[in-house]
Amino acid sequence: MVLRRYTLLILLIGSFSLSNCKEEKKPIKQTEVSFTKEGELVIYKAADSTEVKMDIEIADTDFDIETGLMYRNSMAQNQGMLFVFEDEKERFFYMKNTKIPLDLIYISANKKIVSFQKNAIPFDESSLPSHEPARYVLEINAGLIDNLSIKVGDSIHFSD
Repeated sequence: MVLRRYTLLILLIGSFSLSNCKEEKKPIKQTEVSFTKEGELVIYKAADSTEVKMDIEIADTDFDIETGLMYRNSMAQNQGMLFVFEDEKERFFYMKNTKIPLDLIYISANKKIVSFQKNAIPFDESSLPSHEPARYVLEINAGLIDNLSIKVGDSIHFSD
């Protein structure tokens, strides 16, 4: 009889503990990451000598490069993120934790556009290679490469 009461008491305590654990779960609210202008970038179009001006955030630290535009809900049409690397080599990007569709522009050390990846799909972890050596990568809203008629061979200049 004592053993039975003891077992019942343990079951009651166990179920109370489990229900307490369930009640303690609280949703995690993600902080909104907003755009911070850190510089300006100009794309010089070779075909007609026109210019496209953009405000940019600059990703030049390991943390900034790894995080990129992840967790952003939106970005204005005149904004982008410029990734600055120390060396020039083939680059591979992906869209993990990136909520907005993007165009990626791969740029050589001499600041000429060498290739694109258009309309990268949010949250897609497929590799988006540059296929050419690149020192810089510019991420902009999907569709802008076509809308602005940006071409391989165009060049950039940026200031911070």
